[in-house]
Amino acid sequence: MKLQMLTTDQKIAEIRRLYFSTTRQSIQHDLEKALDLLKSIPSEDERERATVYMEGMAQMRRDWAGAQKKTAKSKKQK
Repeated sequence: MKLQMLTTDQKIAEIRRLYFSTTRQSIQHDLEKALDLLKSIPSEDERERATVYMEGMAQMRRDWAGAQKKTAKSKKQK
């Protein structure tokens, strides 16, 4: 089996795909994978193209983590 090296456009497309397909259960894994892809992009200008997806995924993780904490807190109060 031959491994194919991804082009910068393919890496950004994969980060975009992860952004749109992530769920509350997969956000941590998806964000880690997206970060690895981002780190492998050679130039700063090219990495900036993925910034919006990375920031969006980070925001989703914060939102979902906050919602989880609120749910756990309300269950404790009952």
